[in-house]
Amino acid sequence: MSIDAQLPPRLERYELKYVIPSCLVEPVSDYVLAYCGLDRHSEAAEDNFYRVNSLYFDSPNFLFLRNRMYGKDNRFNMRVRSYGWDALPPYFLEIKQKKANVVIKYRATLSEGEWPGILNDPAYQIREDETSLDSDNKSLFLRLATSYAAEPKILTQYRRRAFASVVDDYARVTMDMDMRCYYQEAYNLLPDPHRMVPYDDETIYDWGGDPGNSVILEIKCHPTQVPTWVLDLTHHFQLYRRSFSKYKTSLLSTLSRDSCPDIGERYSSLYT
Repeated sequence: MSIDAQLPPRLERYELKYVIPSCLVEPVSDYVLAYCGLDRHSEAAEDNFYRVNSLYFDSPNFLFLRNRMYGKDNRFNMRVRSYGWDALPPYFLEIKQKKANVVIKYRATLSEGEWPGILNDPAYQIREDETSLDSDNKSLFLRLATSYAAEPKILTQYRRRAFASVVDDYARVTMDMDMRCYYQEAYNLLPDPHRMVPYDDETIYDWGGDPGNSVILEIKCHPTQVPTWVLDLTHHFQLYRRSFSKYKTSLLSTLSRDSCPDIGERYSSLYT
């Protein structure tokens, strides 16, 4: 059974992250299917894993990354999301704001004709037929991009298997693997497979994960409605919650490589 669950324009949720070995992907999937169905993207994929592309934005001095590195409360990041190697529209503007233990996600849908003009064309105007929340979220993204001079920094890609609860108002389980990225300053959502470099190596699994054989498991639910089966899942597989940021991990990995422009200045500036 597949679930065609569309994310709302604004959503508050817990995001609980764990690292599991790839050998647990199928056992965890079997366990979760007692309470969830595969989402439509996973259902359509041959092995139930589909590709997710995220073009992350930051200020010229990497303020969003700094806030994440130093654990600042009420921080946020900005990205544009697409799916698959072809990165076909629609696209999605997304802002993820972290307040204490709660993540607030703002999301707006972009048509092919709106990208990338919404961000680099001074004459762009939000359409009058937009829904109010979609319009508000586009305006918010534009205000933040202007205020912080935010521009593209890195394009990430990973393969995801996703489930949506059929017994709760809202709960999702995702498993992400094959995480790759490259430095990207252009407004381009189309992934270049020849530039993609893995960043899920031993440096991000300092807690004992197996490089190349580890998967990021994430459970997402309403802050006041953590399902009992989620607690049972973590207990059954003896999962231990970890902090993990794809943006921070991918960008630090890329900035530490010689292939990044102005590498010395960019990398050292993060620690001053």
